[in-house]
Amino acid sequence: MKKLLILTGILLLFLIISCNRTNEPNALLLDTGWKFKTGDDPAWATAAFNDSSWGTIDPKKIWEDQGYKGYDGFAWYRCTVLIRSSMKDETKMTDSLQILLGKIDDCDQVFLNGELIGENGKSIYTSSPASDGFIKTQGMWNVERRYVLAAGDPRIHWDKENLVAVRSYDQGGAGGMFGKTFKISMVGLGDHLKLDLTSTAFIFNGDSLVTKTFSATSLTGTEQLKGELAIEAIQSDNGICIYSERSIIDMTPHLKIEKTTSFRKSMSAPAILRVTFTEQVTRKTVTAEVEVPYLLTPASPATPRINGAKVFGVRPWSPFQYKVAATGQPPLKYSAADLPEGLAINPENGLITGSLKKKGDYLVRLTVENQLGYAERELKIVVGDLISLTPPMGWNSWNCWGLSVSDKKIRLSADAMKSSGLIDHGWSYINIDDGWEDTHDKNGNILPNSKFPNMAGLCNYVHSLGLKIGIYSSPGPRTCGGYEGSFGFEAKDAMNYASWGIDYLKYDWCSYGNTSPEPEPEQLKKPYKEMRHALRKANRDIHYSLCQYGMGDVWTWGAEVDGNSWRTTGDIEDTWESLSSIGFSQSKCSPSSAPGRWNDPDMLVVGYVGWGPALHYTRLTPGEQYTHITLWSLLAAPLLIGCDLEQLDPFTLNLLTNDEVLAVNQDPLGKQAIQLYKSDEYEVWARDLEDGSMAVGLFNKTEKPLNIPVEMKSLKIEGKWSMRDVWSQCDLGKVRGHFEMKTRPHGARMVVLSK
Repeated sequence: MKKLLILTGILLLFLIISCNRTNEPNALLLDTGWKFKTGDDPAWATAAFNDSSWGTIDPKKIWEDQGYKGYDGFAWYRCTVLIRSSMKDETKMTDSLQILLGKIDDCDQVFLNGELIGENGKSIYTSSPASDGFIKTQGMWNVERRYVLAAGDPRIHWDKENLVAVRSYDQGGAGGMFGKTFKISMVGLGDHLKLDLTSTAFIFNGDSLVTKTFSATSLTGTEQLKGELAIEAIQSDNGICIYSERSIIDMTPHLKIEKTTSFRKSMSAPAILRVTFTEQVTRKTVTAEVEVPYLLTPASPATPRINGAKVFGVRPWSPFQYKVAATGQPPLKYSAADLPEGLAINPENGLITGSLKKKGDYLVRLTVENQLGYAERELKIVVGDLISLTPPMGWNSWNCWGLSVSDKKIRLSADAMKSSGLIDHGWSYINIDDGWEDTHDKNGNILPNSKFPNMAGLCNYVHSLGLKIGIYSSPGPRTCGGYEGSFGFEAKDAMNYASWGIDYLKYDWCSYGNTSPEPEPEQLKKPYKEMRHALRKANRDIHYSLCQYGMGDVWTWGAEVDGNSWRTTGDIEDTWESLSSIGFSQSKCSPSSAPGRWNDPDMLVVGYVGWGPALHYTRLTPGEQYTHITLWSLLAAPLLIGCDLEQLDPFTLNLLTNDEVLAVNQDPLGKQAIQLYKSDEYEVWARDLEDGSMAVGLFNKTEKPLNIPVEMKSLKIEGKWSMRDVWSQCDLGKVRGHFEMKTRPHGARMVVLSK
């Protein structure tokens, strides 16, 4: 979604007002009372227009989810509200009115009582009859809007009806307004002081000590803020305060202070860190809180354990590279019995390389040993036409570095994947996203830009670590970031990728939409077929990832163009709204999932992300991150980490190294989970596994703890089954007929049932 908008699209300002009261004495809710109509007419901005024939709409949800699926173009929202002048008497802090808004995809203009309030992005007006007066350029579609108007602003009609009109434009995919912050209020203390508890990660020291650094920033221009700062840690399950401290802070305008606090807690128990500032004169308060991460994944044992995929696909004569993923106290020694002719294993690092000439299935017995013992496991090598027999696991640069990616950042990321131990749990790909391209030379060869001085050398370096490497392009003339695409150079590009040593290609629709603005099914397939033919002639196994955001139900034809995976949705962002709307909408794709053919609901948004040089810690709570990994594993989705691997905090590393959870994702049967139960409060998903067992996910969609029931008949199983909690890696005993599990807010549980 975001990347589709880099070349075209605009976000303009948005204002919504409603008469419903909130629990704040000087605030009005802004989330009801809206009228809606598709189309475009300047008269719709005026109060004189009669909108009685318009439909109603919920501004908290995109229009795609409210009966307008597939609609792209202009649409208008209108709402009238009485704004009370008494609101000005309910605050002592300021004489300004603020409007707090949700978000809009893709772009918008806002009118209050017929006058333009503002716009986000750029709107260019022209007298040209060919122009609609609204030139769409990139804006901040994923940022909640806040507008501050002076109380004396003539556009506000105090104690009268006010008309708010929003002109919205959608380029493709999801459209319209969405989010959860919709209110109007006078500016208060909370708008003068920002408490930021989420920009940095929690640090764990030993078995129980937790450390957190947070900041307090004065946003005032002239006022001094003085008062008490209270810090509390509270156990989530019983409300008991386990830590408390208080101090006096005195903040001049625009001052930012950082504070670090440490306290002890059980690493597996959830808690809340709460910070409250109380202003000394008015006694008004500002409070911020954050969920303290809880670690569910047990430490890997010192004895050897083999992890990663149990089946590996390769085409005849293609270069073979498979890293045996294993944990245990070093040094480890690797061996492989019954390796077919043409392959060899490095006993020091477990890297199997070579090539195979003949099609067929080969069973290899892997052994890993150290001073404490050994582990054995079977690996099935399938030599045939299909590769990527389990979903790819790795890292992609986009959600972290955006267009600022470079050779150095890729090398450092590869180093971090190895040094962090992720490679020992099956993570293998290091993928370069958009921003590496320069131009095609006179012979048609694609040239990397100055940030990538030696692409072949970079590929060799990544391979030397036991990892694989991916790259990015577009079937259009330009990529989403405006760099050189592959249009007209498909065969040359594929040969260059293979000669460098590329193992993965993400092929992003982007500017190809300009050549085919309203594509029919065959037009959607055409550019991907062309690159498919080019890749097949390159004599190298390159995972083929179709990135076109689910257009034309790509999951129904992705295999036809030889895609190994295909995006089923727009770009994800690190919010519960984005995560839940994408993840819980994947049931329709389930039938298309199979070995070598994977539905891709986009990359992982855990750890430090940012889509460019400036990074922030994910806005997902710990519970939401457990939901993220649980659901993506059940969906048999590609697992591509998007964070800065050099800043892996203990929680993120713990989240990404649970071998039993990853084994569900990598199960050789390749069946995506199906949605067994869905309500506003919770969902239950289940997935058949190769050994006859079943993985079941329970998801709490509410903001309170919930006991989620599961009827075994809904799983179509009878009798007594053993149940194992795969996150804590412990057996829960036998179940028959029914079971239920307490699940944390926005959190998940995953169990495996076996006979």
